[in-house]
Amino acid sequence: MSIDDKMTIDERRKYLNTMKKRYDQGSRVACSALLDEMEAMTGLHRKSLLRLMSAPGLERQPRRRQRGRTYGPGVDDALRVIDDSLDHICAERLQPNLVRMAHHLAEHGELTVSPAVLAQLERIGVATIRRHLQRLAQDQPRLPRRGPEQANRLAREIPMQCIAWDEPQPGHFEVDLVHHSGPTTAGDYVHTLQMIDVATGWSERWAILGRGYVVLEDAFRGIMARVPFPIVEIHPDNGSEFLNAHLVRFWHEVVKNVRLSRSRPYHKNDNRFVEQKNATLVRAYLGQNRLDSVVQTQALNRLYDDMWLYYNFFQPVMRLTEKTQQTNTEGITHCKRRYDEAQTPFDRVVATHILADDRCQALEALRRQTNPRRLRQAIHDQLQRLFTLPGAAPGHTEDVYQTLRMSHILPKGDEAPVTLSFDRTAASR
Repeated sequence: MSIDDKMTIDERRKYLNTMKKRYDQGSRVACSALLDEMEAMTGLHRKSLLRLMSAPGLERQPRRRQRGRTYGPGVDDALRVIDDSLDHICAERLQPNLVRMAHHLAEHGELTVSPAVLAQLERIGVATIRRHLQRLAQDQPRLPRRGPEQANRLAREIPMQCIAWDEPQPGHFEVDLVHHSGPTTAGDYVHTLQMIDVATGWSERWAILGRGYVVLEDAFRGIMARVPFPIVEIHPDNGSEFLNAHLVRFWHEVVKNVRLSRSRPYHKNDNRFVEQKNATLVRAYLGQNRLDSVVQTQALNRLYDDMWLYYNFFQPVMRLTEKTQQTNTEGITHCKRRYDEAQTPFDRVVATHILADDRCQALEALRRQTNPRRLRQAIHDQLQRLFTLPGAAPGHTEDVYQTLRMSHILPKGDEAPVTLSFDRTAASR
């Protein structure tokens, strides 16, 4: 091998590791000859080789300081236009044609590039192009939206924000839907509507068949009746199941004094609390199985009734209390997080003194009469029964109105508070 073979860094490290064993055992004359050989093979300076041979190990050290950005916004703009013009081909096919396409698109008035940007496009590598395109893709919609004028109008009416992680007031709920479609999204199937209170960790789940307005309104009314404290804010992502005219009207007109906000586009961490609970309180139980029948929806809601009691009254949660940025002696910055003492969501709600005395006493009595061990076993027994229930038969249309639970308790348009009650005798024994 010679220097013309362009030995890679990893190959050079393997070679030097092999030579180091001979170097450590050789005489002064032998070490000098080995240095001559290594200098010819690797192309490194003799002083560099001496430092490497004297070091205790040849492992590559992590970079202490991140490199600055080499390719600026001009390159990003050019890549975005060229990639879109070539129908989003892979980086390996894109890289050899960047300069040619930049000139071509500039002639047609689609792109303006400077000599500096052209020089950068000429030397940019395939891996760098791939990283830039992955980042740029986050800002571009993957599929065309239907009715963009209406969607944009609704979105403009709803403020974008992220609920603060240290929000002290209960009632600020992050909301999301979990799909139980299995391997195919064909037809109607069950969804789990989950709401997580940021301040206390209070969680609510409601199974709905499909995601039409009727079943979503029924779920929201049921959750509102069951939450023991006022709902101040509803914070979904930008999905059309939430941001549509019916639900916007429901939260603005039918339900009073509830603020509707939404996540920022392409910021999944804006709904971080509910996304985490989607994994631990929904997917961990139901997996990726398909649920698409009325009986499965009804059974899942009975399961969620018991999970409501178990997780809100018996499962302690920890809340983040402090985040600080710390820099070590090597200049590497990391975030240090501190958490408070673990408490159940119910205890956290009680500590805020937001509950009326009679409601607090009733919920405390419910916890005292419940056996958490039996309740946990009941949850797992119901889960096993759920997976034995039949799904929707091919060619048969399921009646979603059979899954509604609030139509006889809270008539449409009635805003009077209603308390849901469930049979806890099995869990209390």
